[in-house]
Amino acid sequence: MALAPQFAIAVRFRFWSRPKRTWTPPDRPPKLALMESHLDWHQAKALLDWYVELGVTDTVGDAPINRYELEQQAPKPVRMPGAGGAQASAAPEPPPEPLRVDWVAEARRIAAAVDSLEALAGAMQDFEGCELKRGARNFVFAEGVAGARVMVVGDAPGPEEDRDGRPFAGREGALFDAMFAAIGLGRDAPDAEAGLYAVPVVPYRTPSDRVPHDGELELFRPFLARHVFLADPEVIVAMGSVAARALTGASGIKRSRGRWAEFEGKPVMPMFHPRELLRAPLDKKAAWADLLAVQARLRGEV
Repeated sequence: MALAPQFAIAVRFRFWSRPKRTWTPPDRPPKLALMESHLDWHQAKALLDWYVELGVTDTVGDAPINRYELEQQAPKPVRMPGAGGAQASAAPEPPPEPLRVDWVAEARRIAAAVDSLEALAGAMQDFEGCELKRGARNFVFAEGVAGARVMVVGDAPGPEEDRDGRPFAGREGALFDAMFAAIGLGRDAPDAEAGLYAVPVVPYRTPSDRVPHDGELELFRPFLARHVFLADPEVIVAMGSVAARALTGASGIKRSRGRWAEFEGKPVMPMFHPRELLRAPLDKKAAWADLLAVQARLRGEV
């Protein structure tokens, strides 16, 4: 399709008359009244800023330099302000390492210094050597008759114990009370003869109810030993695999239950925890046999 002559001339004229696009630097270089070798500070600064705006990152000289042939120089010492504003040519000292605390030894020292159950509870609450304290809701110390003939040491607190701040709570607590009521003992008894004193092996709930590791058991062992000394029971019942491991060193409750052991000079009877009995009701027969063994010990029949 041909264009009209006048239209073609107009298009050609507009194309030829389009202004040329040329690149211009961001800014013109600063006007210098003197040669670059005689610049003052302000002129040199303006020229340097202009170079940076153009994208210059390195400077080179007219003659190449072989840096392998240059004489190596020792690094200059770092100058630190000294006393009285004087400059001292000494390297900065590294920061001191954080003080490492032997928390097991600290637990032994703290536990040996308390002389009552109330003081022991306060010392354990103030103890900062265990990270379990940061994640638990409540501190679980003990419940029952202090000075009772039977002291029951249970596993670490579970969700109900952590919520209520007392050992053996919820369904496990109901089964616990029923088990010992069958041999005439209870934590709400009016006297120490028929009373029961329950404590956890670790006073804080573990994350996701995991089994406490050996380091945590070792950390609270001095407090548990002092607890036994101050409560002074005749018999200790270690309920659960964790409590049996902490008191007797046994690795499995199925192998250690029903066999008398010893902790801090007190006889210990390992037996199933109510939590374990709720999961495996067939083990209640073995738990009943262990309760009868505790009853016989209290009566002096063993």
